[in-house]
Amino acid sequence: MIFVTIGTQEPFDRLIKAMDEIAESFPEVEIIAQIAKSNYHPSNIKTLDFMTPIEFNEHFSKAKLIVSHAGMGTIISALQQEKPIVVIPRLTKFKEHRNEHQLATAKKFDELNYIHVAYDITELKKIVLSTYYHNLKPLYKLGPYAADSLISSIGTYITSL
Repeated sequence: MIFVTIGTQEPFDRLIKAMDEIAESFPEVEIIAQIAKSNYHPSNIKTLDFMTPIEFNEHFSKAKLIVSHAGMGTIISALQQEKPIVVIPRLTKFKEHRNEHQLATAKKFDELNYIHVAYDITELKKIVLSTYYHNLKPLYKLGPYAADSLISSIGTYITSL
């Protein structure tokens, strides 16, 4: 199952439309999308406008692949749960957000090789279509706690005050 999430603040029709088109190539794969108040009405994927946190977590846990906007909450959840994730940032040129912070987030995580990033719809389709059946694995696991080196560094700083 592929779980698509766009966050709760605003629609992301560009992503939903792309995943609806991708679904035509995956008729045997269930694709569920949390779409908020989308203006695009998909015909090939199951959609939900709103999910309770419990429903969201159930779909997230069941998914073989997460496809998402470049929201920190979703990225961190995927890294902690060791879920492969493909993100596509919302862009101001499409009036999907008020600034380019999602692009900056995506670029940094891409530089670190922590997540799969699609910078456009063509790249999104290529990544999803070429990797879904090839045992897509998470690129990085984020633990529930800060690294010992960070904790030690903060401790050293505090004691020096």
